[in-house]
Amino acid sequence: MRKMSGEPYNLERTFMISIISKYQQEVLPKLKNEYGLKNDLSAPIIDKIVINTSVIEAMTNKDAIAKVSQQLAAISGQQPKFTKAKAAIAGFKLRKGDIIGAAVTLRKKRAWYFLEKFISIVVPRMRDFRGVTKGNFDKMGNFNLGLSEQIIFPEIDYSKIDKIRGLSVSIVIKNSNPEKSQKLFELLGLPFKEN
Repeated sequence: MRKMSGEPYNLERTFMISIISKYQQEVLPKLKNEYGLKNDLSAPIIDKIVINTSVIEAMTNKDAIAKVSQQLAAISGQQPKFTKAKAAIAGFKLRKGDIIGAAVTLRKKRAWYFLEKFISIVVPRMRDFRGVTKGNFDKMGNFNLGLSEQIIFPEIDYSKIDKIRGLSVSIVIKNSNPEKSQKLFELLGLPFKEN
């Protein structure tokens, strides 16, 4: 990709321009035509992306919180928010207020940038990947995918991680249902398994 004179090359901006222009110029007209939508605002569009992971190991390993925070920040580009236990569970040696999870919510440009990276770089790096399952959509058309390891993200240095951790990625889509969401992702380039 050619950089503009006098400006430093910005990978994040290049990705954003790429996927946003693809949505506006190619995907949106096709969605409107296929589903008979008269208004751009009634078409399915990415609202937010939530990435979360468990930090239950923090009860025995206090360094885990810092490591998870660092890895989620590298993957998403912003600091995660930690979730705490609302009640004590004696069988799990869990006290009320213990940190049990970490989550990041991406909106607007950060969400589009993450989606471009996810489709173009992360998905092809998945082990034995043969397409995304069509059953990953809920009844509102939101997309949910569990990832078994964080090392498929290019920002994570395999030699510096302490442990393989799974992540959950939830993509919330406005004005949609499972059929429309699947079509949106297919047009954006996400491959699905054949039935």
